[in-house]
Formats: sequence, C-alpha cells, structure tokens
Amino acid sequence: MWQFDSHANKTFGKRFKNPVPDSESLALGSAVSLNLRVPSSVLAIANQKGGVGKTTTSVNLAACLAVAEKRVLLMDLDPQANATSGFGFEKVEGASSYRPLLGEGDLAEKIQRTAYDRLDLIPSEPDMCGAEIEISRMEDHVMRLRTALKPIRDADRYDFIIIDCPPALGILTLNIFAASDWLLVPLQCEYYSLEGVSMISRILNQLKETGVNPNLELLGVVMTMFDGRTRLAQQVVAEVRNHFGDRVFDTVIPRTTRLAEAPSFGKPIIYYDKYSVGAAAYEVLTQEVLSRLKA
Repeated sequence: MWQFDSHANKTFGKRFKNPVPDSESLALGSAVSLNLRVPSSVLAIANQKGGVGKTTTSVNLAACLAVAEKRVLLMDLDPQANATSGFGFEKVEGASSYRPLLGEGDLAEKIQRTAYDRLDLIPSEPDMCGAEIEISRMEDHVMRLRTALKPIRDADRYDFIIIDCPPALGILTLNIFAASDWLLVPLQCEYYSLEGVSMISRILNQLKETGVNPNLELLGVVMTMFDGRTRLAQQVVAEVRNHFGDRVFDTVIPRTTRLAEAPSFGKPIIYYDKYSVGAAAYEVLTQEVLSRLKA
C-alpha cells in the first residue's frame, strides 16, 4: 500500500531534485497504458460531507486524465462553483447547466474550452441552488440530467465526463447518480467521514433496486488529506480498508500546501507544480482509475 509516511516522503522528494520521476516510487502493480481509447464513461465524484477533497479530486483527476490523452469534460454541478474557479473561470450567471436541466436550451452549448488540451468544462454558478427546488417540481425530476447529457454522450466527444457533485444528497446529486456509470467517493482521513459513505452506499443500492440506474457502480473510495505524521490518519485509513476492502484505492492523497494553493491560481496541481507530492499522488490515482476501468 502506498501511503505518505516519512519513508514515502523521502522517496517522492527525489522528484524535486530530478524532473524525471522515479519509476519505482510510482509503481503500482502492473503498468497501465495511458494511450488507449476507452468507451465514454460518466464518473460522479460525491460525498455528502463538505471539505473532504471532493472538488480537489474532481479538478485534478480530470486534468490528469487529459494529460493521459483522454478527452475529458468536467461538469461542475456544485452551486459553490469551486471547480469552476479552480480552472480560472468566473462564476457567470447563465453559464451553467441550470436552464438545460429545466429543458430550456442545449447542454452542449454550455461547454467551454479550458486552457488545457483535451479538457473542457461546463461551469456552475450560485443560482444552481434554485435548481433543487425547480427540478423537484418537474416530471421525471430524477432523470433531468440523464436526458440533457444524452446528446453529448451519443456524440462520442469525450472519453470521460467527470461530475463534481454538491456536498448534499439532494435532487441534483440524485440526478447525477441517475446519469452516471461510476461513483468515486473521496474520504477525508477522519472518523466522521465514514458516516457519509454509508449513506451514499444505501442510496446507490436504492437506485439500482428501483431501476432508476441499475448500472451504477462504486468505482472506489479514495482517502484524502492524509497526514502521515499523525497516528489518527493511519488508524482511519486502516479502518476504512478493513471496512471497504479492495474498493479503497491504494493511492492516498496527502494534505499539502501546494494542493491548497493551486485553486487560488486557477490551475490543477499538475500545471501549478508538476513535480510536487500532490501532483504525483493524482497521477498515480489516475493510473488506478484507468486500471479499474480497464482503459
């Protein structure tokens, strides 16, 4: 298991001295090809608890997939719009998927190019809060996103559509679950985080059993904000692995200053500080994601 204890920090420290990553330090089982085309997949990044690294994971996983030559669309459906600002975009009224979710306009028209190759964005805005109320009054209120997203999926423009969910299990999040193929849950290294995952697991099973989305599967749980200096963080990781088994990714995302700084510059970590420990962690997580999807 790859964790950011003192030994691992020394290993990744080599990257600051040599721009060529140490292949042994990044080894994670069998090598994964990053140049193969994969079927279009919709991946929801969700946790009902805020402050667990959900948006950080959405932004940086999307960026690393694009660097791995995958065509990626990141949808920001969190009214806080942090993923939007994380790519340097302003929170502009009318730029989000709000109206298309109500059946007013084409969702594809909201797609914007980012500064990075193969990576597009559908931004969010604070007014997305109103979508919770308006969508709940509509017919097929849980299927609105699936309907709006279908033309984009059918066009085969993207290999991956990554969706940053709101930090709540409301109508928007249920819409995302109904439209997604896979669910990835970021989990902060603290004990209270387990409660959020249990609730998401129950809803996932309900969506499958009721036929709303029988194909939705849990891709995995990724531990975030890991501080190898504390015994608590190591105990939480061990407990989560004991509870969820191989559904927990081997990669553990560290708590680092560079990861925290990157959003204020409107850049993913791989473009803000390519050779940082945080960038290395998300690169390896990307390999794991591709491996689980057999990409």
